[in-house]
Amino acid sequence: MKHHTALALTLLAGGVSSVSAQNLPVVRVTADNTRITESCRLEIAPDAVIADTDGNGVIHIEADGVTVDFAGSVLRGAPAGTPWNELTGTGVRLEGHSNVTIRNAKVHGFKVGVYITKADGLVFEHADLSDNYRAHLGSTPEREDSSDWLFPHHNENNEWMNNYGAALYIEDSSGITVRNVRVRRGQNGILLDNVSNSKIYDNDCSFLSGWGLGLWRATGNTITRNAFDFCVRGHVEGVYNRGQDSAGILMFEQVSNNVIAQNSVTHGGDGIFGFAGIDALGEPERNRERDRLRRESGEQNVDDKIAYSDDVLEKHTRAGCNANIFAENDLSYAPAHGLEMTFSFDNVIFRNRFVENAICGIWGGFSQDSLIYENLFDGNGGMAYGLERGGVNIEHSAGNMIIGNQFINNRAAIHIWWDGLGDFGTLPWAKTSYRGVTSNVIADNTFIINDEPRPFHRVGENEKRLAFHFRNDGGPFKNTVIVNNTFDIDESVGKKMESSGQIEVLDDGPIPGFHNPSYEVLGESRPIEIINGIPYSTRTKLRGRDQIIMDEWGPWDHESPLLRQLTKGGGTVVYEALGVGDDLTATADGEGFEVAVEPGKVEGSKRITITAGEGVVPYAVRLSGAGLDQTLSGTIIKARWLGRTFSWKDKVDPREDFEAWCNLARAADSRPFSCDTLNLKYGHGGPKDLARSGEISDTSGHLTEAEIGSDHFGMEAVGRLRMPKGTWRIKTVSDDGVRVYAMTGTGGNQMVIDNWTWHAPTPNEGTFSVDTDNDLVVLRVYHFEIDGFSTLTLDLERVD
Repeated sequence: MKHHTALALTLLAGGVSSVSAQNLPVVRVTADNTRITESCRLEIAPDAVIADTDGNGVIHIEADGVTVDFAGSVLRGAPAGTPWNELTGTGVRLEGHSNVTIRNAKVHGFKVGVYITKADGLVFEHADLSDNYRAHLGSTPEREDSSDWLFPHHNENNEWMNNYGAALYIEDSSGITVRNVRVRRGQNGILLDNVSNSKIYDNDCSFLSGWGLGLWRATGNTITRNAFDFCVRGHVEGVYNRGQDSAGILMFEQVSNNVIAQNSVTHGGDGIFGFAGIDALGEPERNRERDRLRRESGEQNVDDKIAYSDDVLEKHTRAGCNANIFAENDLSYAPAHGLEMTFSFDNVIFRNRFVENAICGIWGGFSQDSLIYENLFDGNGGMAYGLERGGVNIEHSAGNMIIGNQFINNRAAIHIWWDGLGDFGTLPWAKTSYRGVTSNVIADNTFIINDEPRPFHRVGENEKRLAFHFRNDGGPFKNTVIVNNTFDIDESVGKKMESSGQIEVLDDGPIPGFHNPSYEVLGESRPIEIINGIPYSTRTKLRGRDQIIMDEWGPWDHESPLLRQLTKGGGTVVYEALGVGDDLTATADGEGFEVAVEPGKVEGSKRITITAGEGVVPYAVRLSGAGLDQTLSGTIIKARWLGRTFSWKDKVDPREDFEAWCNLARAADSRPFSCDTLNLKYGHGGPKDLARSGEISDTSGHLTEAEIGSDHFGMEAVGRLRMPKGTWRIKTVSDDGVRVYAMTGTGGNQMVIDNWTWHAPTPNEGTFSVDTDNDLVVLRVYHFEIDGFSTLTLDLERVD
């Protein structure tokens, strides 16, 4: 048996395998903790579900140099239909064995599909690791839930895997090959932790809610011809675009000297999200030194006394995600950035496509000495927040070369600026590596600005598209060389330059020498097609950010049917069925409501609208056909809400004196309103904006003229409902404080929800009981806004 295994590995290195599954002995997997000690073919009963009962893996591979072939068998850790966020355990575990080949693995229903440690020379190929863990998302088509944000900054103790799951997790290994792995309907695809000198190619980990490929302290790897598309959360086109730190490719904590070429990495939260790392910046050392000085001095403000040894400073000199080659990738249609690479050095960004990324094509804050060469930047910045927007945006840029690129109709093609450092200057990285804004070169680029439309949603009145935007808030901004560029600007919509502060710009100067990068491209798949030197994803029908369609679990794959709720309120609930074509029927099961089905906005979709009259109406609607067999059920509420809104600016803080604050609702400068549903999405506006848009009724006719702004306003609303007997749940999403009271005929007045604090959009819920049918229930809702974004929504559902 050992002779056959050695022969297989030798031929595999040449790209051919002579050992077929039929030539391997069979191991039947029937229970947890099955041990594999020789090359074999696995057999698992088609209907078997084998849970990882002790959390250490179902199948354990415990020998060097073996080949394990699933040969069509499927390892399932949970029954079909188990919610993805309830999946636990590990499917396959390999630890401490080298030159192992795992082939044709189909592993579903686990928190971690395959977990591999210290496995130099591994070959992992031809696998389907779909339908493993993913979190349930709180964000909806109407609003973002901030609890959906990921936090990839720590992975010293496998936080990525433990917190967020993985289809395939490999750590502390070198010289491995991962190819032809497919992942769908999960959160994370392939996560590599301390993996070096390895080959990752021909994989498709797309339509995930986290990261397609995650790299932590990974060096010297070749990553080519993969598809990591639609790895995204936190986006609804035209409503909000957060990305929430999802990414097609994640690169954290000194991920260096890798080749990332000819990949399709579109529609990710970021296409590629790279950060030097907390350890690279020296945050732990800074915090320890700060704590020591505070203890010894008894003072809190000790930052001016922080000093480091030469060894510490040397460790953090030019530490980052350095000397990577990003070449011929499609990095388009991200809710945030096509490529984010911060606090890093010597990267080469060559012939990539950056089209219609919502914030910017490249965000390179504090990065230095990198080459951005012969890329296409088109239509970036359409849903930007603030001034960070457009093609290339680099805060504190030093020594970067932006050469030979094409910039077409970006909000700002190149934006470089200096702003205050705060306590960043106390970090070891800053003390040894920070140079200010200096010695940047912008040469041989083409800038085209005209009135061709782009998907821009947040554009200021009379705003013009810019070729250059330079800003200096008081620091060093020197020796910016701008030479040999070509401009074709329609001045009615565009402008060459906008600047503020002291900027040194030179129209003559040397261009440092450079050369085209040399790199190896592996793989037989073609996720991108190169046209006139520019890489285009071969998912041609899915171009545009509007193709990102989310439900409560993640992005739609544009293949399988998807059903999601769009809106609810005012006596109506609306669902959308995607990927169903014309073959869909809806049948009402109950009385007191009506169902209408009509074509949706997306090709092959249907819109299902359920409408009820006054009061509280339970509904059930059976959908069938087109791969769907599902019943929609819930409760529709239609009530007339009467309320008053008011300003509390410079008056009473609601957190300090609730009763006095409530009295402001009865003051002469408060204003009445009414609405059919509490679905008050103020955004960055206020009550006057909702009155102007018709979302609430200005019952006095004077609300739009009142001195009630978008900050420091309050609201009290009362709704009266005839309700059936039972236990009911009230659910709110608020920014900022909310309190809800329910008064029933027999139960008195009860506080159901109390989150009377400053907070981001936050869901809350509470229950109350109705003891008699057709009881009159009075709901009283209080809400206050401090500043910034604001929202208040309320829903009611039956518990029993």
